[in-house]
Amino acid sequence: MILTPIAPQALDLVLAAFERTLSGAPLEISVFRRIAASRAAEGGPVAVWHADAVALADRFAMRPLPEAPQQAFSWDGARVRTDSEPAVLVHEVAHYQIAAPSRRFLPDFGLGAGPETGLVEIADAARAADAATRETEEAMASLLGILWEVELGQPAILAFQEQNWLEGAGRPGTAAFFRATLGRLADAGLIDGDGRPTYAVRIAPEL
Repeated sequence: MILTPIAPQALDLVLAAFERTLSGAPLEISVFRRIAASRAAEGGPVAVWHADAVALADRFAMRPLPEAPQQAFSWDGARVRTDSEPAVLVHEVAHYQIAAPSRRFLPDFGLGAGPETGLVEIADAARAADAATRETEEAMASLLGILWEVELGQPAILAFQEQNWLEGAGRPGTAAFFRATLGRLADAGLIDGDGRPTYAVRIAPEL
């Protein structure tokens, strides 16, 4: 949910304000510009985007299942349910990559029920991460999913707005959070030297 909606006519100004705070950070600027440029994909073929998201999940052996997450879980520990928006499915792939090995095969990655989970009580009972870990991983999965959308030719800028990366654009703290999250993804080997997502999965234990 967007905390502060951005009017379409104001988006250019907001993006420019965000980029200014990345001055002196060429990698971060390059990554941000790719996200901003994804605006050109808006209005494109959603069915194709969804098929590409399913293929990405299959690439990670997440065994895509054509059901709605509300019937059980987005990720039940063995299969990912795909009857959701492409961006939501790509976000689940990112969570799979980021999850600690001890939680990768738990419902909802041991983070507790997600917003689309149907079996909320079961997902919450399987929670195996503290609040700080959950917050960190949600930020990492958000940004990694956005970067996958860029690579798949999808309008990643929409998720970038919806997941509030532009909230407070122009403030040093907003840019610092973006840089720090990119750094965590790089440290985990989940993005390459150009800031593009890799097909790696995390092998380290809890953050």
